[in-house]
Amino acid sequence: MQLARLDVTAPDLATLPVFVSDDEHPVVIRVTDADTVTMLAGVCDQWSGSWGVWLSASEDYSAGLIARDVKTLCTLLEIDHVVIEAAHDAPAYAEVVTALLSDEEVTLHNAVATITAAYNRPAPAQVVSVWSVEGDELRHGDTTLRRGETRAAVTFFVA
Repeated sequence: MQLARLDVTAPDLATLPVFVSDDEHPVVIRVTDADTVTMLAGVCDQWSGSWGVWLSASEDYSAGLIARDVKTLCTLLEIDHVVIEAAHDAPAYAEVVTALLSDEEVTLHNAVATITAAYNRPAPAQVVSVWSVEGDELRHGDTTLRRGETRAAVTFFVA
C-alpha cells in the first residue's frame, strides 16, 4: 500500500484545477497555513474520487472535534483516510477518532480522553481508515507505512 501526502497552502488549494483522486494511491491533503477541514469544505465541490485529510490533534483540537469535523467533511467529500499527528499520544487520538466515527456506543479511557456511553451518529457512509503518525511512520491497525521519497509538495508513505 502507498499513501501520498499533498502539502498545500490555502491560496494554492483554492487555485488547483479540478482534482480527481486515483484510488490506487490515496491522497491525503494537509493545508500548511490554514484549517485543512475548512479549506477542503470550500473547494471540494469540484473534486471527485476519494480523499484523505491530515490533521494535527492537540489539547485545543481534541479527538472529539476531529471526529465531528471528519463526519461533516464526509458529507461533502468522499473521505477514506484520516491521518492524526500530535505532539504526543497520536495513537490515542486516533483510537478515539476511530471509535467516534462508528454508530456504536463509545466507552473508552486512554491518554487523551475518557468517554462513557457516547454516540456520534450517524457514522460516515463510507469506511474511514484512521492513521496515527509516529516519527516517520503511519500506523493503522497492523499496517505500518514508512516515509519514502518526497517530490515537490508530495511525500509518499509506503509499506
